[in-house]
Amino acid sequence: MRKPSISRTAFVTLLLVACMFGANHVAARLAFNHGLDVATAVAVRSLVTAGAVALLVLWQGVPRHLNRKQGRMLLLVSALVAIQSLCLYSAVARLPVALALLTFNTYPLWTALFAWLLYRHRPERAVLIAMPVLLFGLALALDVLGAASGLGAAGQWSRIGAGVAFALTAAAVFGAALVLTQHEVAEVDGRVRTAITMGLVGLLALIGVGVHGGFHLPQAAAGWWGLALLTFFYGTAFTIMFTLLPKLGVVGSSPIMNVEPVAALVMAWALLGQAIAPVQIAGALLVVGTVMALGLRKR
Repeated sequence: MRKPSISRTAFVTLLLVACMFGANHVAARLAFNHGLDVATAVAVRSLVTAGAVALLVLWQGVPRHLNRKQGRMLLLVSALVAIQSLCLYSAVARLPVALALLTFNTYPLWTALFAWLLYRHRPERAVLIAMPVLLFGLALALDVLGAASGLGAAGQWSRIGAGVAFALTAAAVFGAALVLTQHEVAEVDGRVRTAITMGLVGLLALIGVGVHGGFHLPQAAAGWWGLALLTFFYGTAFTIMFTLLPKLGVVGSSPIMNVEPVAALVMAWALLGQAIAPVQIAGALLVVGTVMALGLRKR
């Protein structure tokens, strides 16, 4: 059956949340440009978000009971989300923000792969059809042959290779986390899951901070603004996702959320001076359109 359309208020709210997630990554790149390191960013962002959502859980009296299996699975999911966060911010630090997010947007393919590997759920025909289209769009966006940059394939990959590897790793582990969440801890309230997951991610990031010799904080005022804004945008977007959106009849996984890379592309161009070639923009739109088509298809 066709899913009912969402209200105008819900649509605008989803666009706002997507733009805030995009703004979080643009702010992160600004902070990274001024001395902030990835582990510190993930620790601060995650712990502040965990605290905010935990207060909501307490204020709203959300049931917080977990059985032993759910506790173990949440620990595993949290470890995967920690890896995803570190890798995605590492990609943002090395690539234009929009390209890092576009590469990360391959996670639906990884989700289908892990659902098949772990639970023997065969990929839907639509996913199989979308796969080459999405990969072709990503190849255009990343300029894998170096035609738009004029560097050639070898020169282009020497410039983007590490960032692409981090973004693909983030997509893969996020896909695994989504599959485990759906099959193992779906019965746990989303606000409780978020508070626990973000808290554990923050603690794991603190371990990373210790391994790298302590906090590496921004060395200029612009970097501090970046850290404050990435924390604000990320925490606010997550809070809206798990409090306001359910009341509007939608969930955070709505296909509209996939406009995030486009929003980041515009903001990174306007605020950071990051620009990509027209053919790369066409590839970006192809990736976003394909992912949105997957989300909007009839079930």
